[in-house]
Amino acid sequence: QVPPGAPSLPQSGQNGGVPVSAHKLIDGKAAAARVLLQVREDVARLHGQAIQPALAVILVGSDPASQVYVRNKILRAEEVGIRSVEHRLPSDTSTEQLLILIGQLNADPAIHGILLQLPLPAQMDELRALEAIAPDKDVDGFHSQNVGGLSQGRAVLTPCTPSGCLYLLEQTCGDLRGKHAVVIGRSNIVGKPMAALLLKADCSVTVLHSRSHDAQALCRQADIVIAAVGRARLIDASWLKPGAVVIDVGINRIDDDGRSRLVGDVDFDSALPHVAAITPVPGGVGPMTIAFLMKNTVAAALAQHHALRSQSEAVCHSIY
Repeated sequence: QVPPGAPSLPQSGQNGGVPVSAHKLIDGKAAAARVLLQVREDVARLHGQAIQPALAVILVGSDPASQVYVRNKILRAEEVGIRSVEHRLPSDTSTEQLLILIGQLNADPAIHGILLQLPLPAQMDELRALEAIAPDKDVDGFHSQNVGGLSQGRAVLTPCTPSGCLYLLEQTCGDLRGKHAVVIGRSNIVGKPMAALLLKADCSVTVLHSRSHDAQALCRQADIVIAAVGRARLIDASWLKPGAVVIDVGINRIDDDGRSRLVGDVDFDSALPHVAAITPVPGGVGPMTIAFLMKNTVAAALAQHHALRSQSEAVCHSIY
């Protein structure tokens, strides 16, 4: 569990056979604990203004991994003082039925954030469902209005995993301006918003994907590498410039000598001797995603409160 205390760094050899040097390991659990501590303080201040941040979580079907993710998100919300409301729908739910629920949550002023757990069952229209969520309640940052705002550099709700990655980079590297960042993967959830956030931080950004030519050579030029392709141990030392900082977003389950375990998109043992810093899997990016979901929920609650107050003041001015 992350809060209230920050866990210690993993011990030597915890990530495979290579000894782990504390100064090279980017500890996502400790970073998430710091973010959640700040969120808890922000929630307490909102409580002082009679504002109770609330997050609605929608789970359609009974996917085991999704159930675990939803449970963890609800537990974390409770720990920081955010009210959570869970909506579980059967796997045969239609898109139209889901849209009705989303419409009700959009209209409920007591709900500040709406999270639709993905993936949805095959018969459902995922894009329609995500677009139906009010942009100011879209705490996942997937609505096209928030995606567009991010690409323009505006202050909007941004996807949680890329936001967590950027936080880790800022904590590790300090000033990111002018650094060459390579993002491996172009998904709407991680790759594209990650590139946009890095551009906003004044990095020079290259995005590599399955159609890129000389991807390995391009990656070797990077000061910062963000791997988000979903292929176990694809990136080894031959892809990395000595002294690079590596953020491994991948989570892949493999069979290792008859033992099932999680690994990233980066071959940790190969990369570690060559890099300045690297996130482990697990314990790196994963905890940051939930931490920034909580942060987005608080930001949404505050923004909606300010918008409501501004509307009330405008009405008063129009009357008097």
